[in-house]
Amino acid sequence: MVHRRHRISAALVVSIALLAMTSATAHAGTVRTWGDNAYGQLGDGTFTRRLTAVAVKGLSGVIQLHGGREHVVALKGDGTVWTWGRNVYGQLGIGNTTNENVPVRVPGITDAIQVTTGHYTSFALLGNGTVKAWGWNVYGTIGDGTTTRRTSPVTVHGLTGVVEIAAGRDHSLALKANGTVWAWGYNAYGNLGDGTFTQRAEPVKVDLLTNVTHIAGGRDHSLAIRKDGSVWAWGFNQGGELGDGTKTNRNRPVQTRTINDAIDVAAGANHSLAIRSDHTLWAWGQNDYGQLGLGTSTSTYASPARVSSLSGVAEVGAGRQHTIVVLRDGSVWAFGQNDVGQLGDGSLTTRRSPVRVPGVSGAVESAGGRGYGVVLIG
Repeated sequence: MVHRRHRISAALVVSIALLAMTSATAHAGTVRTWGDNAYGQLGDGTFTRRLTAVAVKGLSGVIQLHGGREHVVALKGDGTVWTWGRNVYGQLGIGNTTNENVPVRVPGITDAIQVTTGHYTSFALLGNGTVKAWGWNVYGTIGDGTTTRRTSPVTVHGLTGVVEIAAGRDHSLALKANGTVWAWGYNAYGNLGDGTFTQRAEPVKVDLLTNVTHIAGGRDHSLAIRKDGSVWAWGFNQGGELGDGTKTNRNRPVQTRTINDAIDVAAGANHSLAIRSDHTLWAWGQNDYGQLGLGTSTSTYASPARVSSLSGVAEVGAGRQHTIVVLRDGSVWAFGQNDVGQLGDGSLTTRRSPVRVPGVSGAVESAGGRGYGVVLIG
């Protein structure tokens, strides 16, 4: 069963949890990581950089995860949330600012059904459709009506009926069951999609967007899939990351070109990706490190292009300037910047075309941060 990143309902969580308990796969629900480890973000009990995958220490029963700039948040099938890595702003949610190089449990959360991260923030969607948040809050990124840093979870104001959450660097997103999208936090580039450039410390509705089924957040841009399979984007666009054929920032959603059958999207710092219904991968935006996987040195793509060397794509995760892909056979492939080993291929060589991550199989989900990669083994 392929676990689709972010798109999680309470029923799906129960199903995956039961699967994990009965699975014959010895490593189901475990996490593998590689790359930079200066803050313990690999979770292996060290601060040692790793060029190939290592196991996160003492963690099992995981059903979903997400990577921030230098920290990781994981959701277990029992509804508890676990975090590790950098904690200077309280992004681990454990009531202090101490870095952790092994997973620690976030107190007070027992019924989460999805997690996500911004650069220095973390979020948990609860089974009752409300959202908890913690960490950096200078721009109102937590959504509690303040700009006060939080080292423990607080409730995002005014949000009910939420079915999915996502986040960018300093802005945050929520998808409601009625197909509308809500956003809050940093808005200098139109990140919130509400037609303004005004910072918001509480959620506001994204303009002109209905029937949404999936959302994703990049550094300063956002992506959404509508029920008809079309992709819509807003925010920063100087690298072409909105895919509308221009490099013009947008404070309201615009349609990404050529894609009308998307089933998943992901966003990095300045690049975007979509999986189409035929399980091909398409990419657009900034490509200075080959993070689009197109095998070229062209620096930007303002419209989607196919990553032709990959087929059978099941899931995609975007790091800062690299991309990690899971195929339907459970293998993991990566491309883009590799200066600290974030591609996990045993080298420090930047790759403009996909390379396989050795020693990893049975993967169902991927994520990336600044200089590291992480996958969930299903």
